[in-house]
Amino acid sequence: NPYILATLLFGLGLGTTITFASSHWLLAWMGLEINTLAIIPLMAQHHHPRAVEATTKYFLTQATAAAMLLFASTTNAWLTGQWDIQQMSHPFPLTLITLALALKIGLAPMHTWLPEVLQGLDLTTGLVLSTWQKLAPFALLLQIQNVNPTILVTLGLASTLVGGWGGLNQTQLRKVLAYSSIAHLGWMILILQYSPSLTLLALLTYFVMTFSTFLVFKLNKSTSINALATSWTKAPILTSLTPLVLLSLGGLPPLTGFMPKWLILQELAKQDLAPLATLAALSALLSLYFYLRISYAMTLTMSPNNLTGVTPWRFSSPQLTLPLAIATTATISLL
Repeated sequence: NPYILATLLFGLGLGTTITFASSHWLLAWMGLEINTLAIIPLMAQHHHPRAVEATTKYFLTQATAAAMLLFASTTNAWLTGQWDIQQMSHPFPLTLITLALALKIGLAPMHTWLPEVLQGLDLTTGLVLSTWQKLAPFALLLQIQNVNPTILVTLGLASTLVGGWGGLNQTQLRKVLAYSSIAHLGWMILILQYSPSLTLLALLTYFVMTFSTFLVFKLNKSTSINALATSWTKAPILTSLTPLVLLSLGGLPPLTGFMPKWLILQELAKQDLAPLATLAALSALLSLYFYLRISYAMTLTMSPNNLTGVTPWRFSSPQLTLPLAIATTATISLL
């Protein structure tokens, strides 16, 4: 029903906006809750056992994270007598809130729910989960001052490594994209303490690249690496561009995805964190391997079955192709 869909999407936007606009922990928590409650029916709309299972997992993790956040902010109010987000001073609630937000966006080692949940959803809802749902917790993470940098660096480094290793043995595209998401979030968290503007730049480029990737897979109707072999017959022009999109996600120059990584490594080196920068750069190589493998499956292998009939890309709707064209262009040539 379009009315229900409109209401849910409005709720999704409203929750995030409330969190953005709040300076009080209770309001921020409320925004996160509205956001979660709005996306749950969207996730379970295809009444498929896998989708329902994914929705349940998502609900449990998000409820846990929200409860942790509420507990930590109440503890902070109890210890310091104030609810202001910007003026957190006590280390205990600070740490707890950072961990709660990390669980909310799926940073390692609190990441295990993300691939499972994303695998159970269709590509459109998966796209919303990978992009829009990260905004509100990130707004809170950016606002919290004086967190112990060790925590953030540990979370960030663990995420880049887990995102690299985890994606290697996957054949399902949505799981690969989930691990890719974890790795990108790790890069953002690494630099959060030292240069918040770089975190925002990385988040923005990640959004553009992920948007592009999800739409490509949606156009091809492919959810596993094997299904990509038939892409040539479905959308030849797009298929020849897709490896560039994927390598941009991996962060290869001269594509857009190289920009945030380059600047983050430079900033880490400026902060005398050369070993950390080296580790992060090496973990990016892991991610690059599985993007290359997907590119190989799409463009360098011909499908064994000759698909007869019309090519779907001639009849695909402009609602899909226009955003896809914009996102792909931005992903490849924004550097």
